[in-house]
Amino acid sequence: MSYDAFNAYKQNSIMTASPEELTLMLYEGCIKFMNIAKEKMRVKDVQGAHNAIIRADDIITELNATLDMKYEISTEFRDIYIFVEGKLLDANLRKDISAIEDAIKVMQNLRDLWKEMMKVAKEANLKAR
Repeated sequence: MSYDAFNAYKQNSIMTASPEELTLMLYEGCIKFMNIAKEKMRVKDVQGAHNAIIRADDIITELNATLDMKYEISTEFRDIYIFVEGKLLDANLRKDISAIEDAIKVMQNLRDLWKEMMKVAKEANLKAR
């Protein structure tokens, strides 16, 4: 598959995804960039680590901005996102691998929870039909 074809496929996947799937994609992307940052820190690529952390932080900002605050759980998600942003800031300022590892664990847990919620919602929708 050519690079252009892959990008077209990827763009189409994003454009046709449900809001729930888009959120899952954001979690996956955030984790990917944090893992890239961790690897860049290990090889002492300061600029590469910085760039990857900024990408991860941009995703956290997007997740935070899209919270529907009429639901009580949104406050808890906001607190978690703020915690992760703090860990990313620590990781970026100090090139602290343990801070990025903490952030990765939190986002992996959120991703796994989100996947489970999607599964439960899908099963409930199938039963309702």
